Amino acid sequence: MAPSANLAPIVMFVYNRPEHTRMTIESLLENDLATLSNLFIYADGPRNSEDREQVDRVRTYLKTINGFLSVSIIEREHNYGLAKSVITGVTEVIDKFGKAIVVEDDLVSSKDFLSFMNKALGCYEGDERIFSVTGYSYPFAVPEGYKHRVYLSYRCCSWGWGTWRDRWTRVDWEVKDVHAFLKDREAQRRLNRGGRDLTGMLLDQMRGEIDSWAIRWCYAHSKNEAYCLYPVESKIKNIGFDRSGTHCGFSEKKYYSEIGEGLDEIECPIDIDIDESLVQELNKLFVPTIKQSVASALKKNKSGEHIVRIYKKLRAYVAR
Repeated sequence: MAPSANLAPIVMFVYNRPEHTRMTIESLLENDLATLSNLFIYADGPRNSEDREQVDRVRTYLKTINGFLSVSIIEREHNYGLAKSVITGVTEVIDKFGKAIVVEDDLVSSKDFLSFMNKALGCYEGDERIFSVTGYSYPFAVPEGYKHRVYLSYRCCSWGWGTWRDRWTRVDWEVKDVHAFLKDREAQRRLNRGGRDLTGMLLDQMRGEIDSWAIRWCYAHSKNEAYCLYPVESKIKNIGFDRSGTHCGFSEKKYYSEIGEGLDEIECPIDIDIDESLVQELNKLFVPTIKQSVASALKKNKSGEHIVRIYKKLRAYVAR
């Protein structure tokens, strides 16, 4: 693919993990399109004095990176946090280039990740049903007989993804209609088509209990009746399941995917549509555990004594 192919710039967000950052960069450099791609790296400022040394180590490494068409490093003087950093950084780049491929500092990519992402962004730019594309795929059983190498989901993805300016600018990051959403069971049902956890995550965001740009991005997909496009075999492996990141911990290991064997022929079927049997299989990953359900109920009922009794009974039943 020649430089005139109008490749999407890569936007990367880093903080205080030098080894994760190095592995992410090295995997991107294995892509044929790396030498033709502009890389923008947003390095967040330290939260506290304890983080300063690792932040400085990351920034020292960033200055050694070459092998891309260009490398631009934006060092934040203050700590933005992941959500603000992603929202502002993606907005800056996408306003200039019209599209972007976004990675964080704990994502190892396949050798055809950039080819897949650029082809998908080219194929589906005019299809407003598709709000975003991603190189990641969840570890689930694709229904037998499914004919494509890509699929659509109601749920967006924050691990190695891309979008276009006209979609990104439709997001209300303040979620000003949240009160109407709380009264609208149908709107909640639409959001939860991407997983039963999504409405709860959005409410946690609005209560200030989490700081997530991704749940607001998912909400924008739902409001616009739009999808995210995924590959059947993952082109992204998350290496952040070691409690080193903002949101990834051991409890998220059920989402761990290895990169698919071999390089897929990159397919962009124009006739692709949502497959509800595939969605049902995928959404099994997002059914809340008993512990998560009880924690959610306790937030709604401060005393929670009857909820605790139910939880104990359920635990006793499971243990039998």
